[in-house]
Amino acid sequence: MGKPVRILTNFARFPENWESSGHSGSALIVSNARRLLKNCFFADLILVNGNIPAVLMLSFVFSLLPFSKIRLVAVDLVLRKPKGLSSRAGAFIKKLLFTRVDHFVNYFRDLEGYRRYYGIGPNRSSFVFFKPNIRDRFQFHAHPDGEYVLCFGRSLRNYDSFIDAVAALPYPAAIPTPNFELLRAHGSRFSHKLTDLPARLKLLEDNGTPSSLIEIFERARIVVIPILSDSLCASGIGTYLNAMLMGKCVIISEGPGVSDLLSNEAIIVPADDTAALIDAIRRVWEDRELREKVALSGQRFAESVGGEQDLLQRILDSVIPRFYNSS
Repeated sequence: MGKPVRILTNFARFPENWESSGHSGSALIVSNARRLLKNCFFADLILVNGNIPAVLMLSFVFSLLPFSKIRLVAVDLVLRKPKGLSSRAGAFIKKLLFTRVDHFVNYFRDLEGYRRYYGIGPNRSSFVFFKPNIRDRFQFHAHPDGEYVLCFGRSLRNYDSFIDAVAALPYPAAIPTPNFELLRAHGSRFSHKLTDLPARLKLLEDNGTPSSLIEIFERARIVVIPILSDSLCASGIGTYLNAMLMGKCVIISEGPGVSDLLSNEAIIVPADDTAALIDAIRRVWEDRELREKVALSGQRFAESVGGEQDLLQRILDSVIPRFYNSS
């Protein structure tokens, strides 16, 4: 074993004592950007999970300390395609600050958008499989049957395309009652008025908890995840893994985190293509054999990636050998 490595992270259930690639160490878990900054100089390696402001703040601080040996690793940064002058200026500033990040860990392989807009390419990144969020921690009943076509999620979802598809089909459908503020904040498209929705489209209660998600998914026959075409990252990956683990057939838009990871585990359609979505829903709803075949392949895939501790070990095994040898 090499010298123990002290990790600082905002992963809520990161192992406090860990081993990877001939090394071992400890981890201090904190909850927010302020505490990451407060404790950063007591660490050898900082793993920041999904917190862009924290990464930018630490990048700025470390850029003022060019001789610091503290390693900064950003995990699962959800970055968007810049639109408009202010957005492009913000992306340029992020790109500059990201040069101080030692490594990026992503849950998708297709990095073209990240490389183009933020300078994050394969030479600065590694890929690891994500995991179903409900695995190991919650009880659920996995089965391929259900009563409606479900559209679910907030990040970069094209609800307009789903609603238009439902209007052209005779099948019962459902969505969570929309929180328009959150949908806008996560870049989703939902321009329909609730008073003008198709009669067969049901609004479901969703309080944002895993138990609510499980209840909604258990009643779905198909889970549709329409992602906007300008998505740069793995939008919807947690949703599709949860759905697959529960034995549901998934229809999802092509893009990073989908086309680069899946084949027969889901029905993949062109992004923002309502006609293709209509055809896919019709085929899957009416062809039970196809639906169950895809659902089984998806379930096997979701089971193969394990749970949260498996993911954290994959991240460690991806990062530790890059910075520390075992001699």
